[in-house]
Amino acid sequence: MIEHKDYCVPADTWAARVAGGDRRALARVISFLENDDPCGVAALKELYARTGRAHIVGITGPPGAGKSSLADKLIRELRGRGKTVGVVAVDPTSPFSGGAILGDRVRMQGWTGDSGVYIRSMGTRGSLGGLARAAYGTIQLLDAAGFDYVLVETVGVGQSEVDIVRVADTVVVVAVPGLGDDIQVSKAGITEIGDVFAVNKADLPGAERVATELEMMLDLGNHAAWRPPVVLTVAASGKGIPELVQAVGDHFAALVRADQLVKRRLAREKEALLLRLAERVRREILQSWSQEELARLWSDLAARRLDPYTLEERLYSVWKGAKEA
Repeated sequence: MIEHKDYCVPADTWAARVAGGDRRALARVISFLENDDPCGVAALKELYARTGRAHIVGITGPPGAGKSSLADKLIRELRGRGKTVGVVAVDPTSPFSGGAILGDRVRMQGWTGDSGVYIRSMGTRGSLGGLARAAYGTIQLLDAAGFDYVLVETVGVGQSEVDIVRVADTVVVVAVPGLGDDIQVSKAGITEIGDVFAVNKADLPGAERVATELEMMLDLGNHAAWRPPVVLTVAASGKGIPELVQAVGDHFAALVRADQLVKRRLAREKEALLLRLAERVRREILQSWSQEELARLWSDLAARRLDPYTLEERLYSVWKGAKEA
C-alpha cells in the first residue's frame, strides 16, 4: 500500500474504481498524475493490462482552426452511434501566471450530464510539443476506464510541435482558410504526421483551394498502405462530421488490416518509456548536487568559465560514480 497523505488508498482500489466507471476516482487519479503523486503511477500499473481497447484520435492544427468545436461535433456524432468518448483537451499555460484558460472545457460543457462522455482539460505546464506532461497517463486511464474513443486535442501547433503522433492511433490535422498562409499545416513536421486532414470552416472563401493544395502535397508522398483523405468540414453546423468520423474509422481499419496497429502502439510505448527514463536520470543527476553547488556551476557556465560540454560530463560522472559506489 502506498501511503500518501490522508486520501490515498491501496493502488488496486483506485484501479478497481476507475475500471468500474467511477468518474470521481478517475478525476482523482488524473490529478495524482498531474501533481506527480505516486498514487497515480501505482494505479496505472494495475490498469495497464486493461488498455489497448480504445481508438485514440489526436486532433491538432494551428490556433484558431476550430479544433475544440470540431471535437465537440465529433463527440455528438460518436455518441449518436452509441460510442462512449473520453477527451483530453490541452490548453497552453501562461509563462507569467502559470494558469491556463481551459477554454476547451467551456466549449464542450454541454456534455456534463452525459455519463458516456468524460472531458478533462489540462494546461501544458511548460511542456513543449502541444501536449501536457500528464496527458499520456490520462489517455491510458481513459482507455482502461472503458471508453470506446479517446479524443486528444492539442494546443495550437506550429511546425515542430508534433508530440501527438506519440500518443494517437489516428492523427487528424485541422487546416482552415484565411490564415494568411493557407498551406501553413503542410510545412515539414505537421503534414508528415497527418492520417486524416480536415479543412474546417469550409464555408469560408479559400477552403477549396486549401483542400486542393493539401491533395497536391499528398500526391508527392508515398502512401502505399494509406493515403490520408482530405475532408471538408464546418464545425459550426456539423457539415462533413459524419464523413470525418468515417475517415477516422477507415484509417483504424487500415492499420488493423496492414498489421500496423500493434506495431504503432508498441513504438509509442517504447518512446514514452525512454522519455520517462531520461526524465528520471535528469532528476537524479540534479539531485546528486546541492542547490549551492548547482548555483556555482550555473554561474561558471554563464560567465563562460566552464563550457557546457565539460559541465555535462562532470554532472554525469558524479551521478554515475554515486550509482556505482
